[in-house]
Amino acid sequence: MKKTQIKAIVVSGLIGVMLITLTGCRAKHSLSKNNYKNKHSIALITDISGVDDHSFTEAAWKGFEAFGKQHQLSRGMGGYQYFQSNSEGDFVPNFNQAANAGFETLYGVGYALKEAVSSAAQKYPKKNFVIMDDVITGQKNVVSATFKSNESSYLAGVAAAYTTTTNTVGFIGGARSTVLDLFEAGFKQGVADTAKKLGKKITILDQYVGDFTSTDKAKAIAQSMYAKKADIIYQAAATAGNGVFQEAKNLNETRSEKKKVWVIGVDSDQSAQGEYTNSKGKKDNCTLTSVLKGLGFAVKDIADKAYVGKFPGGKHLVYGLEHNGVSITKGNLSTKAWQASQEARSQIINGKITVRTSPK
Repeated sequence: MKKTQIKAIVVSGLIGVMLITLTGCRAKHSLSKNNYKNKHSIALITDISGVDDHSFTEAAWKGFEAFGKQHQLSRGMGGYQYFQSNSEGDFVPNFNQAANAGFETLYGVGYALKEAVSSAAQKYPKKNFVIMDDVITGQKNVVSATFKSNESSYLAGVAAAYTTTTNTVGFIGGARSTVLDLFEAGFKQGVADTAKKLGKKITILDQYVGDFTSTDKAKAIAQSMYAKKADIIYQAAATAGNGVFQEAKNLNETRSEKKKVWVIGVDSDQSAQGEYTNSKGKKDNCTLTSVLKGLGFAVKDIADKAYVGKFPGGKHLVYGLEHNGVSITKGNLSTKAWQASQEARSQIINGKITVRTSPK
Protein backbone atom coordinates (compact mmCIF):
# COMPACT_ATOMS: atom_id res chain seq x y z
CA MET A 1 0.00 0.00 0.00
CA LYS A 2 1.33 3.48 -0.86
CA LYS A 3 2.30 5.93 1.88
CA THR A 4 -0.23 8.46 0.58
CA GLN A 5 -3.02 5.87 0.91
CA ILE A 6 -1.97 4.97 4.46
CA LYS A 7 -1.89 8.66 5.40
CA ALA A 8 -5.39 9.19 3.99
CA ILE A 9 -6.79 6.25 5.98
CA VAL A 10 -5.23 7.52 9.23
CA VAL A 11 -6.59 11.04 8.69
CA SER A 12 -10.06 9.67 7.90
CA GLY A 13 -9.98 7.56 11.04
CA LEU A 14 -9.03 10.54 13.19
CA ILE A 15 -11.84 12.62 11.71
CA GLY A 16 -14.32 9.80 12.44
CA VAL A 17 -13.19 9.61 16.08
CA MET A 18 -13.55 13.39 16.43
CA LEU A 19 -17.08 13.30 15.00
CA ILE A 20 -18.12 10.51 17.35
CA THR A 21 -16.66 12.40 20.31
CA LEU A 22 -18.46 15.63 19.37
CA THR A 23 -21.73 13.78 18.84
CA GLY A 24 -21.52 12.29 22.31
CA CYS A 25 -21.02 15.68 23.99
CA ARG A 26 -23.91 17.18 25.86
CA ALA A 27 -25.78 19.95 24.09
CA LYS A 28 -24.63 22.74 26.34
CA HIS A 29 -20.97 21.96 25.79
CA SER A 30 -21.10 21.44 22.03
CA LEU A 31 -22.99 24.69 21.46
CA SER A 32 -21.09 26.94 23.84
CA LYS A 33 -18.77 28.50 21.28
CA ASN A 34 -21.23 28.84 18.42
CA ASN A 35 -23.46 31.73 17.46
CA TYR A 36 -25.74 30.36 14.75
CA LYS A 37 -28.69 32.73 14.43
CA ASN A 38 -32.14 31.68 13.26
CA LYS A 39 -35.16 33.73 14.31
CA HIS A 40 -37.24 30.53 14.46
CA SER A 41 -34.86 28.50 16.68
CA ILE A 42 -36.10 27.35 20.09
CA ALA A 43 -34.35 26.01 23.18
CA LEU A 44 -35.66 24.12 26.20
CA ILE A 45 -33.93 24.50 29.57
CA THR A 46 -34.98 21.56 31.72
CA ASP A 47 -35.46 21.32 35.44
CA ILE A 48 -33.49 18.58 37.21
CA SER A 49 -35.84 15.84 35.97
CA GLY A 50 -34.65 16.02 32.36
CA VAL A 51 -36.39 15.26 29.07
CA ASP A 52 -36.69 11.54 29.77
CA ASP A 53 -38.76 11.90 32.95
CA HIS A 54 -41.73 10.15 31.24
CA SER A 55 -43.78 13.09 32.45
CA PHE A 56 -43.68 16.90 32.45
CA THR A 57 -40.50 17.75 30.56
CA GLU A 58 -40.79 14.84 28.14
CA ALA A 59 -44.21 16.12 27.14
CA ALA A 60 -42.76 19.57 26.45
CA TRP A 61 -39.91 18.09 24.41
CA LYS A 62 -42.42 16.30 22.17
CA GLY A 63 -43.82 19.72 21.36
CA PHE A 64 -40.35 20.84 20.33
CA GLU A 65 -39.99 17.83 18.06
CA ALA A 66 -43.40 18.46 16.49
CA PHE A 67 -42.49 22.11 15.85
CA GLY A 68 -39.20 21.11 14.25
CA LYS A 69 -40.87 18.53 12.02
CA GLN A 70 -43.57 20.90 10.81
CA HIS A 71 -41.16 23.70 9.99
CA GLN A 72 -38.34 21.48 8.72
CA LEU A 73 -35.94 22.47 11.47
CA SER A 74 -33.27 20.08 12.68
CA ARG A 75 -32.25 19.37 16.23
CA GLY A 76 -29.21 21.49 17.09
CA MET A 77 -27.96 24.95 16.25
CA GLY A 78 -30.44 27.02 14.29
CA GLY A 79 -33.23 24.56 15.02
CA TYR A 80 -34.41 23.13 18.35
CA GLN A 81 -32.42 21.77 21.29
CA TYR A 82 -32.62 21.09 25.01
CA PHE A 83 -30.13 21.98 27.72
CA GLN A 84 -30.08 19.53 30.64
CA SER A 85 -29.99 20.93 34.18
CA ASN A 86 -28.56 18.55 36.76
CA SER A 87 -29.12 21.02 39.60
CA GLU A 88 -30.70 24.42 40.16
CA GLY A 89 -27.23 25.89 39.74
CA ASP A 90 -27.37 24.92 36.05
CA PHE A 91 -30.44 27.02 35.25
CA VAL A 92 -28.76 30.38 34.67
CA PRO A 93 -25.66 28.97 32.89
CA ASN A 94 -27.91 26.96 30.58
CA PHE A 95 -29.92 30.04 29.64
CA ASN A 96 -26.67 31.86 28.92
CA GLN A 97 -25.43 28.93 26.82
CA ALA A 98 -28.64 28.82 24.79
CA ALA A 99 -28.82 32.58 24.25
CA ASN A 100 -25.15 32.84 23.26
CA ALA A 101 -25.58 29.88 20.90
CA GLY A 102 -28.08 31.94 18.92
CA PHE A 103 -31.42 30.42 19.98
CA GLU A 104 -34.17 33.01 19.74
CA THR A 105 -37.03 31.64 21.88
CA LEU A 106 -35.98 30.08 25.18
CA TYR A 107 -38.28 28.03 27.40
CA GLY A 108 -37.98 27.45 31.13
CA VAL A 109 -40.01 24.27 31.67
CA GLY A 110 -41.26 24.18 35.26
CA TYR A 111 -42.00 26.72 37.98
CA ALA A 112 -38.58 26.08 39.53
CA LEU A 113 -37.03 28.04 36.64
CA LYS A 114 -39.09 31.20 37.19
CA GLU A 115 -36.28 33.31 38.64
CA ALA A 116 -33.78 32.09 36.03
CA VAL A 117 -36.18 32.97 33.20
CA SER A 118 -36.82 36.43 34.62
CA SER A 119 -33.10 37.09 35.06
CA ALA A 120 -32.18 35.84 31.58
CA ALA A 121 -34.96 37.88 29.99
CA GLN A 122 -33.51 41.02 31.52
CA LYS A 123 -30.01 40.10 30.36
CA TYR A 124 -31.11 39.32 26.80
CA PRO A 125 -33.95 41.80 26.07
CA LYS A 126 -34.00 41.01 22.34
CA LYS A 127 -34.66 37.29 22.92
CA ASN A 128 -38.05 35.67 23.54
CA PHE A 129 -38.59 33.81 26.80
CA VAL A 130 -41.29 31.43 28.04
CA ILE A 131 -42.02 30.27 31.58
CA MET A 132 -44.13 27.12 31.75
CA ASP A 133 -46.29 26.47 34.83
CA ASP A 134 -45.79 29.88 36.45
CA VAL A 135 -46.38 33.55 35.80
CA ILE A 136 -43.89 36.38 35.28
CA THR A 137 -45.34 39.88 35.04
CA GLY A 138 -43.93 43.18 33.85
CA GLN A 139 -41.49 41.76 31.29
CA LYS A 140 -42.47 42.34 27.67
CA ASN A 141 -40.20 39.61 26.26
CA VAL A 142 -41.63 36.88 28.52
CA VAL A 143 -44.83 34.90 27.97
CA SER A 144 -46.27 32.84 30.82
CA ALA A 145 -48.12 29.58 30.22
CA THR A 146 -50.17 27.83 32.90
CA PHE A 147 -52.66 24.98 32.87
CA LYS A 148 -56.00 24.25 34.53
CA SER A 149 -54.74 20.95 35.90
CA ASN A 150 -57.43 21.08 38.57
CA GLU A 151 -60.02 20.51 35.83
CA SER A 152 -58.33 17.48 34.27
CA SER A 153 -57.59 16.11 37.75
CA TYR A 154 -61.29 16.40 38.53
CA LEU A 155 -61.96 14.07 35.60
CA ALA A 156 -59.41 11.62 37.04
CA GLY A 157 -61.28 11.79 40.33
CA VAL A 158 -64.54 10.96 38.59
CA ALA A 159 -62.89 7.98 36.88
CA ALA A 160 -61.32 6.78 40.13
CA ALA A 161 -64.63 6.94 41.99
CA TYR A 162 -66.31 4.83 39.30
CA THR A 163 -63.45 2.31 39.25
CA THR A 164 -62.50 1.69 42.88
CA THR A 165 -63.76 -1.54 44.41
CA THR A 166 -62.22 -0.98 47.85
CA ASN A 167 -63.60 2.58 48.16
CA THR A 168 -60.13 3.82 49.08
CA VAL A 169 -57.95 5.84 46.70
CA GLY A 170 -54.71 7.78 47.09
CA PHE A 171 -52.95 10.93 45.92
CA ILE A 172 -49.15 11.24 45.94
CA GLY A 173 -47.65 14.62 45.10
CA GLY A 174 -44.06 15.67 44.48
CA ALA A 175 -43.20 18.89 46.31
CA ARG A 176 -45.95 21.10 47.72
CA SER A 177 -46.69 24.21 45.67
CA THR A 178 -49.60 26.18 44.25
CA VAL A 179 -49.19 24.15 41.05
CA LEU A 180 -49.51 20.81 42.88
CA ASP A 181 -52.48 22.22 44.79
CA LEU A 182 -54.37 22.19 41.50
CA PHE A 183 -53.81 18.46 41.00
CA GLU A 184 -54.75 17.53 44.56
CA ALA A 185 -57.77 19.85 44.75
CA GLY A 186 -59.28 18.72 41.47
CA PHE A 187 -58.78 15.02 42.15
CA LYS A 188 -60.26 15.15 45.64
CA GLN A 189 -63.28 17.15 44.49
CA GLY A 190 -63.86 14.81 41.55
CA VAL A 191 -63.78 11.78 43.85
CA ALA A 192 -66.00 13.40 46.48
CA ASP A 193 -68.62 14.72 44.04
CA THR A 194 -68.85 11.40 42.23
CA ALA A 195 -68.94 9.35 45.44
CA LYS A 196 -71.94 11.41 46.56
CA LYS A 197 -73.61 10.88 43.21
CA LEU A 198 -73.04 7.12 43.36
CA GLY A 199 -73.99 6.81 47.02
CA LYS A 200 -70.48 5.67 47.96
CA LYS A 201 -68.25 6.60 50.87
CA ILE A 202 -64.70 6.83 49.49
CA THR A 203 -61.62 7.43 51.64
CA ILE A 204 -58.87 9.55 50.06
CA LEU A 205 -55.30 9.09 51.32
CA ASP A 206 -52.80 11.81 50.46
CA GLN A 207 -49.08 12.39 51.00
CA TYR A 208 -46.21 14.31 49.40
CA VAL A 209 -42.76 12.99 48.53
CA GLY A 210 -41.07 16.34 49.18
CA ASP A 211 -39.37 16.46 45.77
CA PHE A 212 -39.80 15.19 42.22
CA THR A 213 -36.91 12.75 42.00
CA SER A 214 -37.02 10.37 44.99
CA THR A 215 -38.48 7.24 43.41
CA ASP A 216 -37.69 5.09 46.47
CA LYS A 217 -39.65 7.38 48.78
CA ALA A 218 -42.60 7.51 46.38
CA LYS A 219 -42.51 3.72 46.17
CA ALA A 220 -42.58 3.44 49.97
CA ILE A 221 -45.54 5.82 50.21
CA ALA A 222 -47.38 3.81 47.55
CA GLN A 223 -46.64 0.59 49.42
CA SER A 224 -48.22 2.08 52.56
CA MET A 225 -51.30 3.31 50.70
CA TYR A 226 -51.90 0.02 48.91
CA ALA A 227 -51.52 -1.74 52.28
CA LYS A 228 -54.31 0.52 53.58
CA LYS A 229 -56.61 -0.90 50.88
CA ALA A 230 -56.17 1.84 48.26
CA ASP A 231 -56.63 0.25 44.85
CA ILE A 232 -55.98 3.42 42.83
CA ILE A 233 -53.24 6.02 43.33
CA TYR A 234 -53.01 9.26 41.39
CA GLN A 235 -49.38 10.31 41.34
CA ALA A 236 -48.34 13.86 40.42
CA ALA A 237 -44.66 13.50 41.21
CA ALA A 238 -42.75 13.61 37.89
CA THR A 239 -39.74 11.26 37.99
CA ALA A 240 -40.48 10.21 41.58
CA GLY A 241 -43.80 8.88 40.33
CA ASN A 242 -41.99 6.02 38.63
CA GLY A 243 -41.68 4.54 42.11
CA VAL A 244 -45.47 4.35 42.38
CA PHE A 245 -45.62 2.39 39.13
CA GLN A 246 -42.87 0.06 40.38
CA GLU A 247 -44.80 -0.74 43.54
CA ALA A 248 -48.08 -1.30 41.69
CA LYS A 249 -46.44 -3.65 39.21
CA ASN A 250 -44.65 -5.58 41.95
CA LEU A 251 -47.96 -6.20 43.70
CA ASN A 252 -49.88 -7.06 40.55
CA GLU A 253 -47.33 -9.62 39.41
CA THR A 254 -48.45 -11.94 42.23
CA ARG A 255 -52.06 -10.88 42.73
CA SER A 256 -55.28 -12.08 41.16
CA GLU A 257 -57.21 -9.81 38.81
CA LYS A 258 -59.77 -9.10 41.54
CA LYS A 259 -57.09 -7.58 43.78
CA LYS A 260 -55.36 -5.59 41.06
CA VAL A 261 -54.17 -2.08 41.93
CA TRP A 262 -53.98 0.89 39.57
CA VAL A 263 -51.96 4.05 38.99
CA ILE A 264 -53.18 7.26 37.39
CA GLY A 265 -50.41 8.84 35.33
CA VAL A 266 -49.64 12.54 35.00
CA ASP A 267 -48.60 15.15 32.41
CA SER A 268 -48.06 12.69 29.52
CA ASP A 269 -49.61 9.35 28.56
CA GLN A 270 -47.92 6.96 30.99
CA SER A 271 -49.41 3.74 29.64
CA ALA A 272 -45.95 2.33 28.97
CA GLN A 273 -44.99 2.74 32.64
CA GLY A 274 -47.86 0.45 33.62
CA GLU A 275 -46.84 -2.57 31.55
CA TYR A 276 -46.09 -5.80 33.46
CA THR A 277 -46.55 -9.57 33.34
CA ASN A 278 -49.34 -10.82 35.59
CA SER A 279 -49.51 -13.92 37.77
CA LYS A 280 -50.77 -15.97 34.81
CA GLY A 281 -47.74 -15.03 32.72
CA LYS A 282 -49.71 -12.72 30.46
CA LYS A 283 -48.94 -9.12 29.54
CA ASP A 284 -51.04 -6.65 31.52
CA ASN A 285 -51.20 -2.94 32.34
CA CYS A 286 -51.96 -1.03 35.54
CA THR A 287 -52.19 2.54 34.18
CA LEU A 288 -55.86 3.33 34.68
CA THR A 289 -55.71 6.67 32.85
CA SER A 290 -53.29 9.60 32.53
CA VAL A 291 -53.98 13.24 33.32
CA LEU A 292 -52.51 15.13 30.39
CA LYS A 293 -51.11 18.62 30.69
CA GLY A 294 -50.92 19.99 27.17
CA LEU A 295 -47.28 20.97 27.40
CA GLY A 296 -46.49 19.82 23.90
CA PHE A 297 -49.48 21.73 22.57
CA ALA A 298 -48.61 24.89 24.51
CA VAL A 299 -44.93 24.77 23.56
CA LYS A 300 -45.78 24.43 19.88
CA ASP A 301 -48.58 27.00 20.06
CA ILE A 302 -46.20 29.64 21.39
CA ALA A 303 -43.40 28.66 18.98
CA ASP A 304 -45.84 28.83 16.05
CA LYS A 305 -46.88 32.33 17.10
CA ALA A 306 -43.22 33.39 17.25
CA TYR A 307 -42.64 31.80 13.85
CA VAL A 308 -45.08 34.22 12.20
CA GLY A 309 -43.78 37.20 14.18
CA LYS A 310 -46.54 37.23 16.79
CA PHE A 311 -44.72 36.12 19.94
CA PRO A 312 -47.19 36.93 22.77
CA GLY A 313 -44.64 38.62 25.02
CA GLY A 314 -45.98 40.02 28.27
CA LYS A 315 -49.10 37.85 28.13
CA HIS A 316 -50.33 35.06 30.39
CA LEU A 317 -51.76 32.16 28.37
CA VAL A 318 -53.99 29.68 30.21
CA TYR A 319 -54.72 26.23 28.74
CA GLY A 320 -57.78 24.34 29.98
CA LEU A 321 -60.16 21.54 29.00
CA GLU A 322 -61.44 23.46 26.02
CA HIS A 323 -59.25 22.72 22.98
CA ASN A 324 -57.64 19.92 25.06
CA GLY A 325 -55.15 22.20 26.79
CA VAL A 326 -55.59 19.61 29.55
CA SER A 327 -57.36 16.24 29.32
CA ILE A 328 -57.31 12.59 30.36
CA THR A 329 -56.74 9.44 28.33
CA LYS A 330 -59.27 6.65 27.80
CA GLY A 331 -56.60 4.22 29.03
CA ASN A 332 -58.09 1.23 30.82
CA LEU A 333 -61.25 3.00 31.96
CA SER A 334 -64.53 1.17 31.75
CA THR A 335 -67.17 2.56 29.40
CA LYS A 336 -69.14 3.96 32.35
CA ALA A 337 -66.11 5.62 33.92
CA TRP A 338 -65.05 7.18 30.59
CA GLN A 339 -68.54 8.44 29.77
CA ALA A 340 -68.92 9.92 33.26
CA SER A 341 -65.59 11.73 32.95
CA GLN A 342 -66.56 13.17 29.57
CA GLU A 343 -69.92 14.33 30.90
CA ALA A 344 -68.06 16.08 33.70
CA ARG A 345 -65.73 17.63 31.10
CA SER A 346 -68.69 19.18 29.29
CA GLN A 347 -70.17 20.45 32.55
CA ILE A 348 -66.89 22.12 33.54
CA ILE A 349 -66.52 23.78 30.14
CA ASN A 350 -70.15 24.98 30.28
CA GLY A 351 -69.68 26.37 33.78
CA LYS A 352 -72.03 23.92 35.49
CA ILE A 353 -69.17 22.60 37.63
CA THR A 354 -66.61 24.90 39.22
CA VAL A 355 -63.42 23.12 40.23
CA ARG A 356 -61.50 24.33 43.27
CA THR A 357 -57.89 25.49 42.89
CA SER A 358 -56.70 24.49 46.36
CA PRO A 359 -57.38 21.46 48.57
CA LYS A 360 -59.62 21.81 51.59
